Amino acid sequence: MTKAPICLQDLRRSLYVKAKAEPTWRFWGLYVHVCKMETLHEAYQMARKNDGAPGIDGVTFDAIEEGGAKGFLQQIKDELVSNTYRPMRVRKKEIPKDGGKVRILSIPSIRDRVVQGALKLILEPIFEADFQSGSYGYRPKRTAQLLCNVYLHYAFDLWVQRWRKQRAMGEVIVVRYADDSVLGFQYRADAERFLREWRERLQKFGLELHPGKTRLIEFGRFAARDRKQRGEGKPETFNFLGFTHICGESWKNGKFFVLRKTIRERLLAKLKQVKAALRARILQPLAEVGKWLKSVVQGYFNYHAVPGNLASLRSFRFEIRKRWLHVIRRRSQRSRMTWELLEAFAIQWLPVPKILHPYPLVRFDARYLR
Repeated sequence: MTKAPICLQDLRRSLYVKAKAEPTWRFWGLYVHVCKMETLHEAYQMARKNDGAPGIDGVTFDAIEEGGAKGFLQQIKDELVSNTYRPMRVRKKEIPKDGGKVRILSIPSIRDRVVQGALKLILEPIFEADFQSGSYGYRPKRTAQLLCNVYLHYAFDLWVQRWRKQRAMGEVIVVRYADDSVLGFQYRADAERFLREWRERLQKFGLELHPGKTRLIEFGRFAARDRKQRGEGKPETFNFLGFTHICGESWKNGKFFVLRKTIRERLLAKLKQVKAALRARILQPLAEVGKWLKSVVQGYFNYHAVPGNLASLRSFRFEIRKRWLHVIRRRSQRSRMTWELLEAFAIQWLPVPKILHPYPLVRFDARYLR
């Protein structure tokens, strides 16, 4: 769980232990802990670490700390204790998405982020004791929009568990990351029945599955064999968490494994982002830019360096190097920088790709046997 000062950490640990040992226990008197300066201070530090743009009031962290963060937190505490605290409206910002669409981003004020963080610090260990092992998004060490997980825990996770025990004929595998999910069924009939009943359940909440993201496909160790016997093509693929998942086969022993490749559109989008950032740093010293690029490339590798994805990692590093060379040459018409001369900087600053994660079967533990 989120690291915090020892007294607050002890409280969070005791809440988790109690909730885990007695699932039906009802907690009371938690609000007083939300209002404590220790909790508010930790919540402020969490918000400060994440940084982010100011809310609708325009107040920044620099402005808060110029006037004194202690006084800022004391005012929040006084409002919470006197029940006069009222959250502000969020600031709306449109974020471009693929296909010309936009995502509406809601940006709360810093004071509201602190209060939300304080609530999360106290409530998170209680709900963490109940969350399912197949739930990953927005969770400590799993990734926490707490309310999102609370809602989906009751609307989806527990319902899936009951459905698996009461309705499924075979094994069921569930992985949920926030509101994105992948489910695997041993039998097609189970998959079709689940999809139909899940749509019916969502209608009760006024929700529906995304038509462009919801698919029923044949995937797994027998998919290629069965489709070949029917005279059909290769098994379909699916995208999840930045990777295209493919039915793979080991060249050593022919055993099945899930091959994951970086989604091409995501890779191109990241390169476009880096190119724009390089242009903004066109006048900075090469060593300074190299240091920044090192963090960018290593950060990319830290997530995408999964078995079978080495070619994509090499391609990413190669394309980063090309864009760096292009920007360097634009600094001056007399630039003598060549691909060969840039090699020394690339060796120094651009990490060499290597696999950092195990195969899915080593870490995947969301299989629910009957």
